Amino acid sequence: MPVESAYDPAVTVQGFLIFAVAGIVFVLAVLLLGALVRRQLAHPVKGQPYECGEPAVGQSWVQFDLRFYVVALVFVVFDVEIALFYPWAVIYKDAGLAGVWDMLFFFGVLVVGYLYLWRFGYLDWVRAASGQKRQATLSTGSGQ
Repeated sequence: MPVESAYDPAVTVQGFLIFAVAGIVFVLAVLLLGALVRRQLAHPVKGQPYECGEPAVGQSWVQFDLRFYVVALVFVVFDVEIALFYPWAVIYKDAGLAGVWDMLFFFGVLVVGYLYLWRFGYLDWVRAASGQKRQATLSTGSGQ
């Protein structure tokens, strides 16, 4: 005699639908309640843009210097590097010599990237093109 299972797919689908409908009704009810309860202030300052509580100065379409992005990316890379050093330090003794070589390779790749940025001046905050041209003409002796 076969044993019947107590699992019924229709009950599962019915429970899922009830859960989904209840969630949607709850979200819509909260949004409607908030729209009815909150005050409607039509103050002229309400629609003005601001940055960190300060009034806007100038136009909003300002082109940022790419050095901001380079510094941010270098920070993220080295932040992730430090975050990966901690788990490595925790298992240092268990990883053995292979773990040391893996971490040295990882660190070496990051150092090569850092040296590339340093060599080509991406980490210099002020990169004056006119100063580089003047220095080049002084070294050749034709800039007088």
